[in-house]
Amino acid sequence: MPEKVIDTPYPLIDADPHAARVVRYMRPSDYGVWAAATGAFPAALYFWEMADPTKFRMRTHLRLGGVLGFVGGFLLAYQRSSFRFWGWSENKREEERDRAEMTERLRQGLPLYGETDQPEWVQGAAYRNSAFSQLKFSIVPMFNLVNHLHHGVDPEKYKSQNGSS
Repeated sequence: MPEKVIDTPYPLIDADPHAARVVRYMRPSDYGVWAAATGAFPAALYFWEMADPTKFRMRTHLRLGGVLGFVGGFLLAYQRSSFRFWGWSENKREEERDRAEMTERLRQGLPLYGETDQPEWVQGAAYRNSAFSQLKFSIVPMFNLVNHLHHGVDPEKYKSQNGSS
């Protein structure tokens, strides 16, 4: 199956980044969005209760709202970080960090996208299931947890920076 090529305003870093890599590359603004969403959900419930009081105690509702805000905030921060990997938003910092990380992996003789003992067909299926899954978080939150070779970028670009052929 050919990989989908999308014209983006910024350079593509990785079409299907591993979940650990997306979290590692989060910016402080992503953590701020996460924190804001965590606090906004129970705050909205609290103000709703003030506007239209009920006879129920709000403690359990606010705790559940905090948990839902935490999970929703994480998904939003994860999605924002993924957009930078895809080149959909400004990604200069991530591009430089990716280049440094990948050239260092080449220098050490490690595979670019991690080692895996999965057969090729499993890697391909994992890629097809998780590619652009960050756009479908409202239906099924799915993350790329498999190291595979389908990332939409030419690994030769890292070799040219490394000085080896």
